[in-house]
Amino acid sequence: MTHTPSARSAASHAVVIGGSLAGMLAAAALSHAADRVTIIERDTLPAEPAPRRGLPQARHAHLLWAGGARAIESLLPGIQREWLAAGARRISLPTGVVTYTAEGWLRRYREAQYLIACSRDLLDAVVRTRVQKLANVEIRQAQVTHLTGTATQVTGVTTRSADGTEKTVRASIVVDASGCGSRSPHWLAEFGVPPVTETTIDSGLTYATRLYRAPSGADDFPLVNIQSNPADGIPGQTATIMPIEGQRWLVTLSGTRGGEPTDDPDRFVEFARSVRHPLVAELIEHAEPLDSAGTVTISRSGVNKRRYYERMKWAPEGYVILGDAVATYNPVFGHGMTVAAVGAKALADAVRHKGIAAPGLSAEVQRTISRSVSTAWDLATGQDIRYPGCIGPKPPAAARLLTGYVSRLTRTAASSRRVTVALMEPMTLSGPAHALVRPSVLAAVARGPIRPPLTTPPLTPSERALAPKPQTLQFSQ
Repeated sequence: MTHTPSARSAASHAVVIGGSLAGMLAAAALSHAADRVTIIERDTLPAEPAPRRGLPQARHAHLLWAGGARAIESLLPGIQREWLAAGARRISLPTGVVTYTAEGWLRRYREAQYLIACSRDLLDAVVRTRVQKLANVEIRQAQVTHLTGTATQVTGVTTRSADGTEKTVRASIVVDASGCGSRSPHWLAEFGVPPVTETTIDSGLTYATRLYRAPSGADDFPLVNIQSNPADGIPGQTATIMPIEGQRWLVTLSGTRGGEPTDDPDRFVEFARSVRHPLVAELIEHAEPLDSAGTVTISRSGVNKRRYYERMKWAPEGYVILGDAVATYNPVFGHGMTVAAVGAKALADAVRHKGIAAPGLSAEVQRTISRSVSTAWDLATGQDIRYPGCIGPKPPAAARLLTGYVSRLTRTAASSRRVTVALMEPMTLSGPAHALVRPSVLAAVARGPIRPPLTTPPLTPSERALAPKPQTLQFSQ
């Protein structure tokens, strides 16, 4: 990415709060427009692919959809090649997935989009290593306690180091990428800025994960995803096998309120068998768990929460909020990393064209970020609110009509590549949501499915042979 000299302010300094993936990408976005970029992170960051404190959910399945992968590639050219060299897989969509949607099995058409599959630790480490090599980026270990400035202009931050030393760090722009625990609402309130509107939709989601050794010959095995169907009127339960580096399968189960998985390893396969189709259970029943103590990692943080910063009547210049600090989603849909990446690219585009101190920059970036946030939010909450016991505002009539349309669209996609391609655009944040209502798609959805639905998983013969009990799993083409 190249920038003209006019994109820089004299002795410009950018501060990023948080060394998360979103924080690293924000630093990369700003590194071409600022003389210096300082990432302020309270915890020690691992030097290798390893769990990061403050990110307990990293052990569960994380998908980086094509829209996010392309956004990160634009910020850090060559990063996709580095992920693959480190062991990640590029999985074609829908060719490389076996998905049981709420409306049935999705056929494995030729590639429309793709995703990057690996452990969260590896994905973060490759990005972190690249950002640390940027000449004008530094990482400082401290905790941000306040913003400095006024209700009209943020001028920096106040930090506190481990020994209690406080310091004021001046900045031309500050980016909050501190995650779901963001203090932005509190900091803005200290300036007298009116409270930001918030919405929470809580389905009571719990998710549990184990690692397994992949069977011999499973190097190209597809990602397997068994989804729930909100129309069933029972708790939503899912099961996913994601192939990751080191010839491993990362298996994540989830359940909404009243249907949660437990941390009991003896009940892990039992839960996988109880979801809408037992394919995942059949595949892992005799596989080797890679946790000697029989540990199941469990999390109960699947709340959808959104802060509408783009709707604020006024907000200070020089302050941008992105990633989980803006919104968190049901992780079953896997949009968190992708939304953060698309937001960081929006920041990069804005500072490239206007410079980091341009009037109105913060509000413009916040509005742009809200578009990808809205797509991910609508996909997640439109399903979650339908599960029993979900806590949150009921959707308006228009949203309920949209839900019905999406259900019919998904059913049609099972027999139409054209509709599948349209569905993949917003799902992977590779295109706008209105791709779902293009005339050709509307016509196809109006006609409905043109082929009978698949009645068995669309496994190839070689994939079917890897199942411990292959005779129980028929396959479809």
